[in-house]
Amino acid sequence: MEKRFLVDTHAHLDMISKNEDQLASVIQRASEHGVKAIITVAIDESSTFKALNIAKRFPSCFSTVGLHPNDAKKYSPNILEKFENLALNNKEIVAVGEIGLDFYRDYTPRKKQYEAFCAQLEIASRLGLPVIIHARDALKECISIIKDFIMKNELKGVFHCFSGDKNMAQKVLDLGFYISFTGVLTFPKADGLRKVASYIPIEHILIETDCPFLSPVPFRGKPNEPARVYYVADVLAKIKHLSLDEVAECTTKSAKDLFKLPIH
Repeated sequence: MEKRFLVDTHAHLDMISKNEDQLASVIQRASEHGVKAIITVAIDESSTFKALNIAKRFPSCFSTVGLHPNDAKKYSPNILEKFENLALNNKEIVAVGEIGLDFYRDYTPRKKQYEAFCAQLEIASRLGLPVIIHARDALKECISIIKDFIMKNELKGVFHCFSGDKNMAQKVLDLGFYISFTGVLTFPKADGLRKVASYIPIEHILIETDCPFLSPVPFRGKPNEPARVYYVADVLAKIKHLSLDEVAECTTKSAKDLFKLPIH
């Protein structure tokens, strides 16, 4: 365990606990399971500030700025200006996200989702930051928007909590983006997703918890936490016929490269 170095590239630590001691315990457990870096991801203005405060208090944590598509109704140029200024002035911020489209719930009119998504792609490109993409029942549409965007702009990123098929995975890879898997990969009925994971080169895969959601087997039904990204790495190792250390090395290198994490 001493050698292993995992990165949870997508957590929501502000949703786990408001208690400083409890949060410290969660982060300590993560470290004991080889998780030495955690990206705590924003979904709106409030969580952007909460994530940044956590990243400032805990050296192993990093944060993001962004409006989730379900919160895109809050979009305004003023909010995005705040995000941009925060990213420019705080080294703990390593990405813009999570952003994208969500046609599953449609909490926000689709026109507003598109507007907020495209505006945040512009900010990420201008800042030279990667994007973390949320695409629920809208994978094709997200890929199309990014494909058009990168014809004129520099942009890197990851499709988080990937649930698409092999064809969609290849389209994401063609963009030069990474694909990230959660504890869903451990679910008994996720054979299709495991087949997709077997197809994607390990060099293009990231791992995450999306905690406190999507606890892996054997913790289903319980709040998730960063320590359990270990179980995502473990099942990925079995899928890829690699050792756990090899998966840790590859996914950590990719996380460091994409998010420019200052970790050793």
